Amino acid sequence: MRSAVQDILPLKLKRALLKLGSDIAIARRKRSLTAQMMAERLAISKSTYARVEKGDPTVSLGVYAMTFFVLGFQDTVGDLVDPSKDREGLLLDVERLPKRVRVKKQPRPL
Repeated sequence: MRSAVQDILPLKLKRALLKLGSDIAIARRKRSLTAQMMAERLAISKSTYARVEKGDPTVSLGVYAMTFFVLGFQDTVGDLVDPSKDREGLLLDVERLPKRVRVKKQPRPL
């Protein structure tokens, strides 16, 4: 049975996942690791690992995160949605700034 996720993914996201899978495969081969070795280190089946290298969106995020860890990219996982690198969020913050700032008047003492 095919997942509905694959049917609704935008083309740009599908391409990004395909590239991610390809990049993972390249990183694995650069480290002279076989797909079987990766599957064993990740405690998953070889067929599941093959889906990782294909960029399958139905593979759990935990498997992808562990793959990054095994390949030595654990620091990048925490920075994926780093607020300081979120250009869209930073622009929204600027848009929300008040047009002008007023100081509240203090009540006069009696």
